[in-house]
Amino acid sequence: MMILGLVNWMQPVHGYDVRRELLSWNADKWANIQPGSIYHALRKLTAEGLLREVATEQVGGRPARTTYEVTAKGREEFESLLRDLWWQLHQPSDPFSAAFSFLPALPREEAAAALRNRARLLRAGNESMRASLDSDWIRRSKPVHVGWMYELWCARAEADIAWCERIAGLIESGMPYLPAELAQQEGWEGWHAMVDQGERVVGGKSTVEDNEQ
Repeated sequence: MMILGLVNWMQPVHGYDVRRELLSWNADKWANIQPGSIYHALRKLTAEGLLREVATEQVGGRPARTTYEVTAKGREEFESLLRDLWWQLHQPSDPFSAAFSFLPALPREEAAAALRNRARLLRAGNESMRASLDSDWIRRSKPVHVGWMYELWCARAEADIAWCERIAGLIESGMPYLPAELAQQEGWEGWHAMVDQGERVVGGKSTVEDNEQ
């Protein structure tokens, strides 16, 4: 979507300029666009009829540069992808969520320290982003909506920071969450028995209908 949108915006445009613009947006950090994949994406979009090559130029010993434009099909695809991302909710994939699901595998002290370190790193990133928001560089060189996007990132990071510090505090307070600790809690045995029964049903490939019969 971003490559189609940029070509549509800047056309006719070299792939090099598309790459440079995406890097100036830091799109490799927040849009999962790797610089090395941009030229491949341009060729793939061209093969699919979404872009067309206008010309290929070579100056001196420099690599040849191909100029691209968006086709009518490509413009329709861009608008479809754009509206889907605007109107639908897409949850981002966060590797930290996978790691946090194995919280009991970490010693209590390390888990709390890691959460506080995550909060520290997020806070440092937020301070840098807010400094950019307050600088003339953003106001002079970037559209106003870029500043609004920075504000969204800051708000998300602040929520993440508050959560990390709250959970770190709960862990440090001794709140039970390790299996050995939970085994002593009221109701644990009944819940554990229910899980065991569920595992036996899955292992035996029983179905809901079989259980009801």
